Amino acid sequence: MRPGVGRREVWSWAMYDFANSGYTTVVLTTVFNAYFVGVVAAGKSWGTLALTAALSLSYLVVMLSMPGLGARADARAGHRRLLFASTAGCVLATAMLASVAPGDIVWGLLWLALSNVCYCIGESAVASFLPGLARPEAMGRVSGWGWSFGYFGGMLALGLALWVAAAAESDGLPAQAYVPWIMGLTAVLFAAAALPAFLWLREPATGAGRPPVAMLAQLRAAWRETRRDFPDFRRLLLCIACYQAGIAVVITLSAVYATEVMGFGMQQTMLLVFLVNIGAAVGAFGFGYLQDRIGHRKALALTLLGWIAMVLLAASARSLPLFWSAAALAGLCMGTSQSAGRAMVGVLAPASRPAEFFALWTFAVQLAAVVGPLSYGVLVWATAGNHRAALLATGLFFLAGLALLGRLDFARGIRARDEPGHRSVPAD
Repeated sequence: MRPGVGRREVWSWAMYDFANSGYTTVVLTTVFNAYFVGVVAAGKSWGTLALTAALSLSYLVVMLSMPGLGARADARAGHRRLLFASTAGCVLATAMLASVAPGDIVWGLLWLALSNVCYCIGESAVASFLPGLARPEAMGRVSGWGWSFGYFGGMLALGLALWVAAAAESDGLPAQAYVPWIMGLTAVLFAAAALPAFLWLREPATGAGRPPVAMLAQLRAAWRETRRDFPDFRRLLLCIACYQAGIAVVITLSAVYATEVMGFGMQQTMLLVFLVNIGAAVGAFGFGYLQDRIGHRKALALTLLGWIAMVLLAASARSLPLFWSAAALAGLCMGTSQSAGRAMVGVLAPASRPAEFFALWTFAVQLAAVVGPLSYGVLVWATAGNHRAALLATGLFFLAGLALLGRLDFARGIRARDEPGHRSVPAD
């Protein structure tokens, strides 16, 4: 940790990952998406398309707005304000999902999209605190602390949701009777777990930054600047966009693949989610130390090779033991690759502009969240339901990320960060 940064402050930062992971696990991955398609939009052949379209639109909003919001936070010392506003928005919108009843399609899509926009903004905002908390040589392990906390938070939220669902179903209650309680519980857990960040996480001393400009102009200017002044940071963003597209497929469609290809039931699918989260938590926590020891670039290359192996295992699996092995490997790779990418952004971002550069990271991640699942869906449609072929094609995202990583010169990126005018932290 940096001088003056206490363990309580780092813990409160990591607790925010714990808080927001419950939202993604319950709302986006496990409960509300299935509830919307099966109950809210029951009988509508376009229900799934409407759900994915609303999420894609929300990602587009974040992609276009986050660079400007990040620049404004840097220029006006507004990181805490941005984090608080986005958290409040996500908690309130998640709570409003409890009011969505069968047939409330428009309201369901509206509150889902709004909650996801606020979640994504908060994820970027909290990441911008990382360079001010961790020394450059410890960026990997501190990032890993946060990711590992997050996966445990997701497991807690999912466990509570399953407890509510099991109790309600044992009494013969339908989904519309208990899903609202799960949404309310998820919102309360998010708010409670995020509270330490607002009590003890201090505004980072980032300097004046640059005056923010109009949204699209900010995005164009930032992209041109990375090409001119930070070419290796730009390569890192492209690399992240590629492999995050593959990760987005695993997060969004792993349950679909398990059901359609391996014949999993609901209980097995829930166990699958738990296994992936456990592996991700272990990977994020332990791999962060290895990342700081062997170097960021080499560590990320190892985890991308792991993703490629996972795709080959899962696509060829005909037996349950082999598929479960692929799921465990996916969990380990998920935690390591997500944590490694965030740490690398933290090291290469100029110290006076962390929110702006992490906003570009958010842009890359959200672009991947649109491209990855959409490409998988198109391939499944084009191959008449061949999920194995679509999963094999997903491996190309990880291969592309590995190729781009091979062109990244990390030491040169650090030198660019430290050039006069960038006011950066010392190189590691």
